[in-house]
Amino acid sequence: MQTAMIVGAGKGGTAILKILKETAILDVKAVIDIDPAAPGLRYAKDEGITTDSDWKPHIADNIDVIIEVTGNDQVFTALRDARGKHAVLIPGSVAFLLASLLEEKEELVETFRNETYKHDLIFNSTEDGMVVIDTDENVILFNKSAEKITGVSREFALGRHIHEVIAASELPGVLHTRRIEANRKLLLKNGAKIIATRIPIIDEKEQLIGAFSVFQDITEVVNLAEEITNLKEIQTMLEAIIHSSDDAISVVDEAGRGILINPAYTRITGLTEDEVIGQPATADISEGESIHMKVLQTRRAIRGAAMRVGPNRKEVVVNVAPIIVNGKLKGSVGVIHDVSEILSLNRELNRARQIIRTLEAKYSFEDIIGKSDEMQLALDQAKLGAKTPATVLLRGESGTGKELFAHAIHNASDRKYNKFIRVNCAALSESLLESELFGYEEGAFSGAKRGGKRGFFEEANNGSIFLDEIGELSGNTQAKLLRVLQEKEITRVGGTKSIPINVRIIAATNVNLEKGIANGTFREDLYYRLNRMPIHIPPLRRRKGDIPSLCERLIHKINQDYGRNVESISADAMNYLMSYDWPGNVRELENILGRAIIFMYYTEQEIDTNHLPELKGKFNETSDLPVLKHSFQQAGSLNERMEQYEKKLIEQALEQANGNKTLAAKVLGISVRNLYYKLERHQLAIDSMQ
Repeated sequence: MQTAMIVGAGKGGTAILKILKETAILDVKAVIDIDPAAPGLRYAKDEGITTDSDWKPHIADNIDVIIEVTGNDQVFTALRDARGKHAVLIPGSVAFLLASLLEEKEELVETFRNETYKHDLIFNSTEDGMVVIDTDENVILFNKSAEKITGVSREFALGRHIHEVIAASELPGVLHTRRIEANRKLLLKNGAKIIATRIPIIDEKEQLIGAFSVFQDITEVVNLAEEITNLKEIQTMLEAIIHSSDDAISVVDEAGRGILINPAYTRITGLTEDEVIGQPATADISEGESIHMKVLQTRRAIRGAAMRVGPNRKEVVVNVAPIIVNGKLKGSVGVIHDVSEILSLNRELNRARQIIRTLEAKYSFEDIIGKSDEMQLALDQAKLGAKTPATVLLRGESGTGKELFAHAIHNASDRKYNKFIRVNCAALSESLLESELFGYEEGAFSGAKRGGKRGFFEEANNGSIFLDEIGELSGNTQAKLLRVLQEKEITRVGGTKSIPINVRIIAATNVNLEKGIANGTFREDLYYRLNRMPIHIPPLRRRKGDIPSLCERLIHKINQDYGRNVESISADAMNYLMSYDWPGNVRELENILGRAIIFMYYTEQEIDTNHLPELKGKFNETSDLPVLKHSFQQAGSLNERMEQYEKKLIEQALEQANGNKTLAAKVLGISVRNLYYKLERHQLAIDSMQ
């Protein structure tokens, strides 16, 4: 490579130096300038080129080309005279011209490079695939989107025949027809579906120089269109199902605003689409709380909620479920059952049943809640009694559930398909009670019906009769009842003819019949007839472990009655209830829970202590039991200690009652039958306790 020396390191010399370095045409050996601050000198030093302020020491270094860029004629003349025989001297004017041309070339190259970059950027940034072929049908342009859609790399495509790149391409046809083809569908080998527009490329001289194709991948669009078609079919089917339902259906969005109702909704509630669509879910409620809003808050379905809807306050039962798509709540759908007519008919039926007093037993043993030993003993005895025709005497405080036991005994007996008659002996006067129980003949008394009337015992023939508050019967009525029990027959008031009957008697009392015998208010012989199968139902204070289960059942019942949706009771409230002695037993517990729920806000779901009224009469559970006179050593497991403690209590109760097991059972608050069971279990001598 020829060597060069540049004399003059100003703007022109610097430009020439940069061009020579970039083009590598000449090997610059030295850069000379008398100004040490000349820019060319600094650039030369950075590039490792020799610099100097005098050119004379370098003229003899076999320099092939000397470029004089000082513009000084004297310097040019001195260089011409001192140069070697083979050295070429380029004057400053020529150097300046050369530098200008080279600079212009660099600018043009840079401009071209920028324009090319812009075109490539646009060409490759579009989502549309682009392909250009020449007149030989070879690919000359292929952008990134074309790579992505076809699955063919740009390196492979460039220079190859279009059919090697896209086998099904119809772009060559445009070269022959010179016509634009717009929006043509094409299926590629990789399964992609595209829509392409093909355009011939013609220059200003009307010469064909190639063809251009721009295309889009419409695979997802086609699939989406198919899905939309299927969804519309499904939507049409769902709308047909929804509109054909006799139950009202309403749908709300995640904000609780109505988006869909069916014709049955308008028929049942009396509200039109304009009054519901886009409105809050509470728009249709006239009594009760919005189940839609509760479901949206809890994301849990609610079934069987009672409420009133619409301007006519129609009684309905509502089932609402959340709509959850991919884990996101989108709204809720509710189905409204019109029960107003059913409830009306039920009310009429209840009134008719009350008039003729032929209500069937409603409860079974499954409806009685109790896991305590005493309650289980009572249940076992009741189930045993249900299988026999024996008279059953239910004993227990008011509100303990004696009537539930009577219903359950009837339903578990072979008389369950016959009538179950309920009589409250304390609710009727003596004269009226006698005529109601045994019936009367025509003319028996003033106002008696013509032809007479059948009594409750005749109505209950082959079934069961429940005599509640049996201890309130008068002496005369007791005598007639004794005859029924002994002879299995009755005589109407004012009549003389005996009428045979087959009736199972279930009696109940919350008074001490033994005390009545002692006072002469209750017949002893009737007592022994009734007391063949006594069942003692323990008070709630003796079975507090059943309170949580009772609360759960009662809350569910109260929800149904009042159209509420209370779910539970807090631990503090439960402890508060457990500490109370419940003189009114289960009936009082239901009253307390009902009052609490009535005064709760509709948004509250848990009963807390602030909802409960003040309960008075808290007690120590063992405060009404006999206190042991002497302490005894307790050892062993908890069960063993409890057994020892129970045995001591029984022994002390019998000692205090002078061996009278009836009085001992009363002191202990258990039935005599239960006392005998415990005596046998603890191996206490029965005879020795007489």
